[in-house]
Amino acid sequence: MKDNAKYKRVLLKLSGEALAGNKGYGISSDVLRSIAEDIKELNDSDIETAIVLGGGNIFRGLAATHEGFDRVIGDYMGMLATIINSLALQDALEKLNVVTRILSAIQSPELAEPYIRRKAVRHLEKGRVVILAAGTGNPFFTTDTAASLRAIELQAEIILKATKVDGVYSADPMIDKDAVKYDRLDYIDVLNRHLKVMDSTAISLCMDNDLPIIVFNLTKRGNIKKIIKGEKVGTLVSGGHNTP
Repeated sequence: MKDNAKYKRVLLKLSGEALAGNKGYGISSDVLRSIAEDIKELNDSDIETAIVLGGGNIFRGLAATHEGFDRVIGDYMGMLATIINSLALQDALEKLNVVTRILSAIQSPELAEPYIRRKAVRHLEKGRVVILAAGTGNPFFTTDTAASLRAIELQAEIILKATKVDGVYSADPMIDKDAVKYDRLDYIDVLNRHLKVMDSTAISLCMDNDLPIIVFNLTKRGNIKKIIKGEKVGTLVSGGHNTP
């Protein structure tokens, strides 16, 4: 795989919900182990890997506003949830002997290094997996936007957006049996059709910087390896006019 890898540096975006598995809340040790094993395969193949985690399995800031929380406070609580998830993933990776560093946009020196772009790049160049915690460090920005921003800053070649379905559909395939799966989409298609790939700020950042996104099913083992080898998996979102 080292000789036929299509990408050298990638950013993997994981939702907090993905870590919960079927539990719906918290962290599933089985799911965590499976994700760590997939990431280890990337690392063993000399693919420089950065990871952005969501925190929705523990606390979602925007949803909390409906319960009376101040939006800014809620968003900061969500950022802290991503640090918890990052620590869990780091522990799972280190049990597989994968050298890992957490870089946080919120200062928490006992738990993580501060996010400094040059430091993150240096860790990647040394073959360490870099987990980027606490989103952008600012309220009102999602971890999707953080993933796009960090991928651009770190010059990743692609964002791998992990989900529970095998790509982007015209509707929720779990609800609508007539939902159509798209193999390829243009950034503008995603924005105009309000497709739930990433939020509009994240998509716009990727569009402005010509950064492609592949949306794929994380629960199917081997998908990440196939993507790295250039095989067609999930849905590709990129520039130019692509016919789904």
